[in-house]
Amino acid sequence: MNSKRTVYVGNIPIGGKHPVVIQSMTNTKTEDYKSTLEQINNLYRKGAQIVRVSYPDIKCKDSLKKIVKYSPCPIIADIHFDYKLAISAIDIGCAKIRINPGNISKRNLSEIIKVAKEKDVPIRIGVNGGSLEKEILKKYNYPSSDALFESIKKSVEFFLDKGFDKLVLSVKSSDVIEMIKANLKLKELNFPVHLGVTEAGGLLRGSIKNSIGISYLLLNGVGDTIRVSLSDSPIYEIDTAKIILSSIHMSSNVPDVIACPTCSRTTFDVVSVQKEVEKILENVNKNVKVAVMGCVVNGPGEAKDADIGITGGQGIGVLFKKGEIIKKGPIDEVLKNFYEELKKYGK
Repeated sequence: MNSKRTVYVGNIPIGGKHPVVIQSMTNTKTEDYKSTLEQINNLYRKGAQIVRVSYPDIKCKDSLKKIVKYSPCPIIADIHFDYKLAISAIDIGCAKIRINPGNISKRNLSEIIKVAKEKDVPIRIGVNGGSLEKEILKKYNYPSSDALFESIKKSVEFFLDKGFDKLVLSVKSSDVIEMIKANLKLKELNFPVHLGVTEAGGLLRGSIKNSIGISYLLLNGVGDTIRVSLSDSPIYEIDTAKIILSSIHMSSNVPDVIACPTCSRTTFDVVSVQKEVEKILENVNKNVKVAVMGCVVNGPGEAKDADIGITGGQGIGVLFKKGEIIKKGPIDEVLKNFYEELKKYGK
């Protein structure tokens, strides 16, 4: 979206004028290809366009082959240390490989580049604060944004010297500010950029950290694909990524929800209704704005820009469209009517 270059990962374009691509990573054991494929399918149905899979050792080779063969979306192999695994992943048919040049020798990087050029497979250079080159870490004393940028710039220069430019870049840190500062520097390199805050934490903390870092950078012209890193089910990574893109108007097929925080005027259970609405919207891929308001007097007016909304009071639910009341009744009945209106929306 922000880079002028486009790199194809399988059939998925990253960069150029293409929309931001959502991706995730499996947390199953790669050698258990059935569980891994099950998770990939769940991620794909949820909205993942690309999925990364760890390739920790050669024992996973046969399993990775099956994963690549039966996956509904392109597979990226995540490699550390062993250049032979990177070459194996390319030979297997992975759509992209992710490596950190900081833990692979220049000689072995050259071997990876040679095979990637032959097979026309893109490479993500992934630099993060936990695995910087020793000399760079010594120079800066800690994994600062300048250290991260120097590391990736050196790697890019090496790849270009070898005649390889089918690159996606990422510089990640668990420190949101350093992550932002480092990624802003990537503008000068003009390659597609993969965004994410690494080791961000659990669902709440990790979602907040990633939302801050990813949103800021996308709104400032940096970023072409995103992965929300969470210490939780990767399904939540997709949920959070979709909400981030929708909130900054960079996605057109994700519902938006406006919900009242409630106060003493509230006379019906906004929280439980909002949760029911969220459940209904889980598998909805429409650009629809939904409101759940706590005040029957002001609710429709306050949410008049919502496409569909629910409010209520004294045990009665109210369904409205574009600020106009269309149905009143018991809240369970109004929720059913809401679902029916939602199905009709956009047709």
